[in-house]
Amino acid sequence: MKLRPLHDRVVIRRTEEERTSPGGIVIPDTAAEKPIRGEVIAVGQGKVMENGEVRKLELKKGDKVLFGKYSGTEVKVEGEELLVMREDDVMAVIES
Repeated sequence: MKLRPLHDRVVIRRTEEERTSPGGIVIPDTAAEKPIRGEVIAVGQGKVMENGEVRKLELKKGDKVLFGKYSGTEVKVEGEELLVMREDDVMAVIES
């Protein structure tokens, strides 16, 4: 099954965070926070403006992004947990 977001929404796959602290202590899954980084895997066509025009999204497939801890809606597709959120909920693009 493929997931195609509508309008100004994007689908993001969370990236795994480090499981060890700077001091070398291993953090168990139950104590680890959900990551706030991810990779955009699908984008919608664009935001529909009040005058009816469609503004293209700045995000594109493959972008590495930062988003809020409680942003988006979690969905499970073929056993994989993904986030669907509006482009406005993405705080930054990580450039390497």
